[in-house]
Amino acid sequence: MIPAIEVRDVSFGQDGSPILDSVSLSVMEQDMYALIGPNGGGKTTLLKIILGLLPARSGTVRIYGKSPGEGRQIVGYVPQFRTFDFRYPITVKEMVLSGRLSHTRGMLRRYREEDHAAVRKVLERLDLSGLAGRTLSHLSGGEQQRAILARALAGNPRVLILDEPTVYVDTPTAFQFFDILDELKRSMTILLVSHDIGVISRHVTKVACLNHTLHTHNTPEITEDMIAATYHCPVDLIAHGLPHRVFDDHGGEEGQ
Repeated sequence: MIPAIEVRDVSFGQDGSPILDSVSLSVMEQDMYALIGPNGGGKTTLLKIILGLLPARSGTVRIYGKSPGEGRQIVGYVPQFRTFDFRYPITVKEMVLSGRLSHTRGMLRRYREEDHAAVRKVLERLDLSGLAGRTLSHLSGGEQQRAILARALAGNPRVLILDEPTVYVDTPTAFQFFDILDELKRSMTILLVSHDIGVISRHVTKVACLNHTLHTHNTPEITEDMIAATYHCPVDLIAHGLPHRVFDDHGGEEGQ
């Protein structure tokens, strides 16, 4: 079976500083694969290399056996929440429709009926049909999050890549979002970066820890030893950079 995403011996550096060192990763079809690790450890850089937005210094990336450029149409991408300016006067439908740009043709890049049909379908799937005409600034955080996801899904991807999708929402909304991802993974492969360890451990199928080098774990279980080894600090220091005990001392459940 060809992996949905295959990264082999990828290295990358910037301004003379190494960011990724011989990283290898295989994500199989219908995996929900999580990358965790400290800020500056190379997680977003690795995603951008997989997406073809950055060139690797060495190594190879394949998406269903194709290069990132060739596989672009089968990949949906949810970038970090902070990259969006929700004050921009655009409606939910217009934003989601922009996710069909890679499927348009001709110099004018005009949308066709099949593009509008795909948007209607994904709006209904994410319970956004009633908000289609509303501007992004008039949405709640959870609604904005679903609108960003809908944009990534509008192109009917086989692979969905998400960078910190729940970092600016509360815990109940984060759990609701991962419930959506649970449903999506039945029909696509998901690779995500997250610091919400207590949330992702309930949903993902595999975890890899990235701090310049990659340590893979073919299990969704996230242990104290795994976290301490990756973040190079005690477990109770690493949740969003704030003092917080992620696991208790008797069985690894989420702290309060």
